[in-house]
This record gives sequence, structure tokens and C-alpha cells, in this order.
Amino acid sequence: MNSILRHICMGLILLFCVHTYAQSQYVGRVVDAQGRGIGYATVYPMDDPVSGTATNDEGVFRFQTGLPPTSMVVISFIGYEKQLLPLSALTDSVTIMLHEQPIALEEMVIAAKPAKQRNKRKQISELLHAVYVQMDKDFAHTPYQSHVVSDVRMDSEGEAWGMEQMIASIVNLPESGKDNKDSVQFSGEYCKRYFKQSIRDLADTIYKGESLERMDRNMRRAATAIDSGVVVHKGLWSIGNIQYDFEQAMNDTKHWSVSNESEGETVLTHTEKKNYLGIFKYQMSRHYIVDSKTLSVLRFSEQANIQINIPFGIKLNADQLQILNLLNMSDQEIEKFRLRKANAQIHLNTIYQRQDGHLYTLEKNLHTDASIIGARQMVIPVQVKATQRVTSLITTNVKPFTASQMTRRVKRQIVEIY
Repeated sequence: MNSILRHICMGLILLFCVHTYAQSQYVGRVVDAQGRGIGYATVYPMDDPVSGTATNDEGVFRFQTGLPPTSMVVISFIGYEKQLLPLSALTDSVTIMLHEQPIALEEMVIAAKPAKQRNKRKQISELLHAVYVQMDKDFAHTPYQSHVVSDVRMDSEGEAWGMEQMIASIVNLPESGKDNKDSVQFSGEYCKRYFKQSIRDLADTIYKGESLERMDRNMRRAATAIDSGVVVHKGLWSIGNIQYDFEQAMNDTKHWSVSNESEGETVLTHTEKKNYLGIFKYQMSRHYIVDSKTLSVLRFSEQANIQINIPFGIKLNADQLQILNLLNMSDQEIEKFRLRKANAQIHLNTIYQRQDGHLYTLEKNLHTDASIIGARQMVIPVQVKATQRVTSLITTNVKPFTASQMTRRVKRQIVEIY
């Protein structure tokens, strides 16, 4: 039997021996506890995130995949506990209820009596040092790679104008950045942008016009990234450099407080305030939720209140003005817009998982409420929600990405929300 015939026969044997699954369509609805549909929730198989989708305004989704019925599907939305279900459960237009999950802790402050203040600070200092020692044991000191699904949604006055979902691989290089911060390498693999048709018409002028190319060029120069979307998703993952931030604030005992969130958990809170000439003010609270016995970090939460007050205002450039089109401003309003003030409340949650004896990020949630205020009290309310979920983790023999891996342009798909 010659080599060509051998290869043909081997191919036929493999074809009949390997069991494949036909593409099947799955339909369902995602609702909250009151039965209301949750729009822009994400639904995707863990083994094939690209085939996933987002729900419409009524919470309805549909997608196709050829994975076996035992494959797990992730259903999630910011502010709700995610659900994991096998494909076999998505039958007969199933309804899936998501339960609320708080985005971040309310700030907790426990005041000490003046007579005991010195003793209290000593106790806090000892506790902070013990937690830091445990962090050094818990967090890996060698590179590791996470495969993630990252969603970013934007709303204005209660209307979602769209969502971008990026599937990417991330290499974390512990303590390799400036001042021993962890360094993050981001390689986007695939991207979907979800729009309703009415919003898509507005967005086309940016996504297909010259302004996007100018924005891309500027972002590449500023962040050495091949497209601006990568900068956003990478930036979200980089927020909350927990061990570095903890070390920097550890000796500032007068701004720490300790409380119990629930039985078996202790909350360490550090609060700082800054005021730059009255133009830029912020208050930041970082909450470290640790196991009361082992002192290992379970969750990490940040809250920030930011105020910007520019006395004479700033005139935005042409590209920035075009983006305001997405927020339903008229051409006349845009031309008159001059940025005077901005207020924002930012909430971030990070949840950890333990693998191979170390702690790694499992999920990040971000929620921002902001108001951009222009001349004549012209107000633009903006809400940004983001979730980043790890679908797989590699902790051994991980090598840094090459420059080409990090700068390649990510393939994008425009998906209409029906």
C-alpha cells in the first residue's frame, strides 16, 4: 500500500471513529428575582466563548454550538451571581434566574476611644504585618497565564448603547514592573461588539470613520497597543494590584479600620483622601476581606469617589466630540459642550481562587456611575459596567508573550441585539 493510500485509509478510520456533535441552537431567557428580563447579560460555553452571545432588552438569548451536552455554560451579569449550567439544561426556552450580588462593601469605620488609640494602632499594625506575610505565601512569585472573557458595557440615562466582549489571554509577571508592581501582558484573541440598530447607526461614524483610525494611532503611540479596545480591557485587569497597594499603605495605621463582615471573615479597610488645588479631589477606600483564622485574602474591594472641577472648562477635540454622539446629544449641544466638571463613583470587586497552593484572580467586577458636566450645566450621565471572568488557568512553564502576540489586531465581529 503506497503512502498516499495509507493516509487516505487512516483519515477514513479517524473520521468514523471520532464522534462529533452537530451544531445545535439554544434559546432561553435571563431574569432577575422579580422576573424582569436582564439585558446584555452574557451567555457562553466555557470551552467555546466565541460561540456565546448577549441577551436582548427582554433577557432573551440564542446561540449555536457543536459542543457535547455536558459542556458547561456561563450566564452572568454585573451585580449578580453567575450561574453555571450544562448545555443539556438549556431546553425548551429555559428561564434562568440570577440573584443579586453586592458590587462592593459599604465603607466601614470603627472609631477607637482616645485612651486606647495607641494600643489599637499597635494591634492593627501587628495584624497588617501578619496579613502581608500570608499574602507573600499565598500569591505566586512566578508567571501565570489566565484565559478570560472580558465584558464592558456602557449606559446613558438608563439606555444601554452597547457592549464589547473580548476573549483574551493574560500573562501576569509578578513583581516585574516598576517599584515591584506586578506586570500584565494582554493578548486579545477575539472580540464581539453588541449593538441595537438605533445605536449602531450612531456608532458607525466612529467605528468606520477616520476618527477611529486617529484614535487607534494615538492609543498605539501612548500604550504601544495595536488597537484601543485592548487598552481598555487590559487596563481593567490591571486595576487592583493588591499586594503592592497593601505594602504601600501598611504603615499608615491611622487610616486603617478593622471590622467583621460575617462569621469567620475579617475586613481590613484603608481610606485615603487627596485634594489637588480644589481641581481634582478623590477619596479611595480599599477593603481586604480575609479569612479570620488563616488570614488569607478571600476578596478585595475598592471604592472611589472622584470630583473634577475645571474653572474655565476644556474644549474637547473632534474625536472626543464625536463620541458624545453615542450619548444622544444633538449637534448643536455638542458644539457648545465645554467640560467643566465631572463626578464619578467607582466600585471594584475581585474574587480569588486557590490552585496549586496559591491564590489567583477568578473574577473582577467594575461598576462606575459618572456625570460629565459642561457649560450651562449641560449634564451627561454615564454608567460603565464591566466583568472579567477566568475560564482557564496555567500556572507552570508560562513564558512572557512576544511583541507580536501583544500587538496583533484583534478580530472583531459586530452583533446586532435583536
